[in-house]
Amino acid sequence: MRRTGVYNKTAQLFFTGLMGLSATGYSFAAEAQKPNIVFILTDDQGYGDMGRTGNPILKTPNIDRLYDQSVRFDNFCVAAACAPTRTALMTGLHHFKSGVTHTIPPREHMAKERTILPQFLKQAGYMTAHFGKWHMGDGPGYSPKDRGFDYDVSIADAQGEKGFFNPVARRNGKSVPSQGFREDVLFDEAIRFIGENKEKPFFCYLATWSPHDPLRAPEEDIAPYRGKVDEKTAVFYGMVANVDKNVGRLMARIEELGLSSNTIVMLMNDNGGTYGVETYNAGMRGCKCTSWVGGFRAFSLWSWPGKWQPHNVDVLTDAVDVLPTLTEIAGVSLPPELNASKDGFSLVPLLEGRSVAWEDRMVFQHVGRWAGGMAALSKYTEAGVRWKNFMLARREPSSDPQGLSAAEKQASNNNLLRIQRGEISAPYTKTNAQFHWGLTQGWELYDVVADPACQTNLSAQMPELTQRMEKAYDTWWDGMFPQMMEQGGDEKLKY
Repeated sequence: MRRTGVYNKTAQLFFTGLMGLSATGYSFAAEAQKPNIVFILTDDQGYGDMGRTGNPILKTPNIDRLYDQSVRFDNFCVAAACAPTRTALMTGLHHFKSGVTHTIPPREHMAKERTILPQFLKQAGYMTAHFGKWHMGDGPGYSPKDRGFDYDVSIADAQGEKGFFNPVARRNGKSVPSQGFREDVLFDEAIRFIGENKEKPFFCYLATWSPHDPLRAPEEDIAPYRGKVDEKTAVFYGMVANVDKNVGRLMARIEELGLSSNTIVMLMNDNGGTYGVETYNAGMRGCKCTSWVGGFRAFSLWSWPGKWQPHNVDVLTDAVDVLPTLTEIAGVSLPPELNASKDGFSLVPLLEGRSVAWEDRMVFQHVGRWAGGMAALSKYTEAGVRWKNFMLARREPSSDPQGLSAAEKQASNNNLLRIQRGEISAPYTKTNAQFHWGLTQGWELYDVVADPACQTNLSAQMPELTQRMEKAYDTWWDGMFPQMMEQGGDEKLKY
């Protein structure tokens, strides 16, 4: 049982100005003013859905410029779906430990007793604001205002027909009629907040709904892609292009306000690719809700002009690293019990260009999404372990003696059974389900940097590593399982 306890000339000037800023060493303790933090999280945009990661069709000039000015974590893992990733980002813990094992209530409700990122930042004097998608529970004790955010803006009926154009914004619970496309309104609200709070350190968490379905976007953003890809992909790309325009607007406003040298801007996506994977997926196998590398890999861009020199980082990193990193930057000391139990590491040395001693770090992955009551049977259904460039994967249907999967349409076991029967169509792919959603024969080992398509199983060639990673997974699952169950991670879904 769950415990209760348009890219424009102004934007061009901003990015050009960044080029002239030099990187310097620094000490957080010596900072006269804590940096502002703007964290943009997109929904269902895949790693391959931007220009700089190689997409041959989609144009993202503003995100590309941010990419060029950022520390780029290129071996960065998230969960395979949205609510789990958001929980890991906010807690510094694997999402299963907070009872988040799905995206449907009640198993997307983050444990109430968790102290999360905005609450820690408030301890350091930050004004905290949330804009957009939350997806970590609603009702008393679960909303953003209950979890450390001073300011909260959402959109009424955000994913319904009335929520896309000229929506009603909900600003701290009060209805505010708005003009424009949903994400335009969201960024307008964030820009307004930044302008009103420029004299104090702020944390602006902006979580878009785009490009998650239902697929809608302004026609001007869709038009460049019609005739180049199918209609769904054209609209999906239009949604990404709209986000890109708004990133440019926000960055330009930060520059106009004179805040760029003391503002960290982060941009990430929350899970593997969706409607764009058939067009371009950076050569990866897998998509959202799968345990292949394409389900878990994300882009992770961190910009602080004049402080961090832009560079690539290939070290294995994860969503759970965000909380310990930002709390260190803000000068917050985490409580001993969280320091002892957190799964994340501070990325500060990597952001500064220093090396880290994480040679034995492993990241444990599981899609979750099992039917209520099937957690124990699902240990190996869609599991993975990451170590350096390697991924150990296991994908197989679980036994279901009580027929629980059939009762829950979004139980992952149903997809696995369809793949086992040889079906070629699955979510986000019409004909390549056996590639993106395919099963394994027990545990299989891949070098996902050299072989992102996961075509060469190395388990027979590297038996010692395979066995070590298998054992580590079993130890992790068995140790985490009681806590997950206590937090409601096996409850029946409520549609």
